This record gives sequence, structure tokens and C-alpha cells, in this order.
Amino acid sequence: MSWPLYQVDAFTDEPFAGNPAAVCLLDADADPGWMRRVAAEMNLSETAFLRPGGEAGRYGLRWFTPTVEVELCGHATLASAHVLWSEGLAPPGRPLRFDSAGGPLAARPGDGGAIWLDFPATPAAPVDPPGGLLAALGGGPARWVGLGRLDWLVELEDEAAVRGLTPDVGRLAGLGSRGVIVTAAASEASGGYDFVSRYFAPGVGIDEDPVTGAAHCALGPFWAGRLGRGELTGFQASARGGLVQVRPAGDRVLLGGRAVTVLRGRLVTAGSRPA
Repeated sequence: MSWPLYQVDAFTDEPFAGNPAAVCLLDADADPGWMRRVAAEMNLSETAFLRPGGEAGRYGLRWFTPTVEVELCGHATLASAHVLWSEGLAPPGRPLRFDSAGGPLAARPGDGGAIWLDFPATPAAPVDPPGGLLAALGGGPARWVGLGRLDWLVELEDEAAVRGLTPDVGRLAGLGSRGVIVTAAASEASGGYDFVSRYFAPGVGIDEDPVTGAAHCALGPFWAGRLGRGELTGFQASARGGLVQVRPAGDRVLLGGRAVTVLRGRLVTAGSRPA
């Protein structure tokens, strides 16, 4: 047996930038252990497994890092929507709905090739930083520290501090959350975006994620409150880098971005079955 498999660079409009995700199309439920092994083989920050739901335009969606299943993933959802539309597997211009461990999600096409995701907001509340967090980041004092449903959120003094971080990812892995988001307002010279961020999740097998849609479910409410704006653009300042448009909407966040397919193929698992 074999299954269609794609690799897509998400939150970018050019190949070899943004965040690469694998998208595997299944025709039925699959064994989670098999999916985890496939994700380990792909060795990307996330592999998405997509299967048709009970009605047109509806799909089941699961995401795995190379080591664990995750509750919410933005870039691999963007990649999944891109594959469905660009490969002619879903009607163009029609919204898509996804059933996931993170709840109901949706995607719709936007202007200029953009894709907009409808995700739950995961705002962070201010807390005292746990022992070792700031030392593990190695970025000096923080302006603000909060904890959301999934991640720590740390605001640093400026964009240069975020870009210059060289954290001890081994120490970050033991902080009891999925990951750590580090952010700052954009410098005046940046142009084109309102804030910067980086995301570290060594506890789930990702030392640094290139561009993290789900992190912007916390960053969107945070910077909307700070800057007093309803639409913002974030730049994730990893080595690959990528732009995420953000529109907070109450208990939801709309995330906008583009995607590029860089690989098409088939997954062949000689003699084994996914379920």
C-alpha cells in the first residue's frame, strides 16, 4: 500500500523558507504508533495526517513531531489546506473544516494566494517566571512573563535581544509546558511587521521551530493588547524566517500566510499497514 505525501513550506511564498511540513493523505483512521514512526522518518517539526470526514470539505487532522503527537499546529494545517486546494482535492474557493485534538479548525482562501486559518486563541496570563526559565534563555531580564494553555510567553526588551538568543534548550525542556515563545516589538527599522518572535520546544522534539502558527494564537492577543490594533504581522526570526498575519477575534485568532509545495511523492511502507 502507499499514500500520497507532500512537503510544503508554510508561512512563506518562496521555497526553502518558512516552516516545512509533511502532509500525508489517508483514506481512513490510522494507528497512532504508525503515524509517529512516519513523522520520525520525515524528521520535520510536524507531519500532518489528513483523512476525509463525513461530508464534503471536512477532514480529520492530526499532527506529530518526530517524537510526540501535538494538540495544535498552525503551519502543518496551512500546509494541509494548501495541498487540498493546489492539488485539486477540494473545490477551489470553498472553506475547509478540520476536526482536531485542538478543537474545530477552519481554513479559507484569501487575497493574493494567502490562506486564513481560524484557530482558538490561547492568551497567556502574567505569572512569576519559574526558576531557571530566564537563565535557560540566556537573554537577560524580561519585560513580561506569562503562561498560556500551551506555552510560556516571554517579552524581551527589543528585537535585537530576541534575535540574539542562544538558549540552553536542554534546560528549557524541563519547564513543564509544550514550549517557550520569546517576543519583542519590531524595531523601527524592521519594516513590514509589528513584532518578532522565536519558539523553542525541545520537550516535544523541536529545539527551535522555524515558524509557529500556534504560537501566534498567544502572540496575537498579546500584541493586539499592547499595540491597540486589530490586525498585525509577526515575523518569526528563525534561520529560515517567516511572516504570519494575525487578526484576534475574541476567543479565536485568524492566522494568515502563504505556502509552497516543494515535494510530491508517495509513502510506501513495505508489508506494513497504518491500521
